[in-house]
Amino acid sequence: VNELYAEICSSTYGLETIGLRYFNVFGTKQDPNGAYAAVIPKFVMQFMTYESPVINGDGNYSRDFTYIDNVIQMNELAMTSQNPEALNTVYNTAYGDRTTLTQLVGLLKENLSCFDAKIGNVEVIYGPNRAGDIPHSLASIEKAKRLLGYQPQFSIQDGLKEAASWYYNNLK
Repeated sequence: VNELYAEICSSTYGLETIGLRYFNVFGTKQDPNGAYAAVIPKFVMQFMTYESPVINGDGNYSRDFTYIDNVIQMNELAMTSQNPEALNTVYNTAYGDRTTLTQLVGLLKENLSCFDAKIGNVEVIYGPNRAGDIPHSLASIEKAKRLLGYQPQFSIQDGLKEAASWYYNNLK
């Protein structure tokens, strides 16, 4: 709906807009207990207390996780764009790659085990699929690359490596 309102304001009043659709953002300062808590800080908390995280389904569902620094880059590019072709449209804010939930927990265990070797021994539980959950989410970021010059710098591996120390020291 916000995209429709932006389009109406643009066509009616000449207001220049850019919409950003955020895909599975993660990074430091995420609240694992908030109303919109993401899976990464929740799993981190569970690993750090040696509690088995539960993956809904067989672990092959995938998401396009993007590190907060990629989001900051996209926000800055959107706010400062001088390209007339880039205005009055919507962009996916993502990394442009899929990671399965099984891959995700493997990366989390790998990064957190550097701080506490016992985390590497925490078992993962696979539960039933969650009703209404989509199997795969992958964003196309080609338009953002072409029109805004977006070049995400942090893959999930790089982002988790950056965030691991903060997670370990702040989510206890």
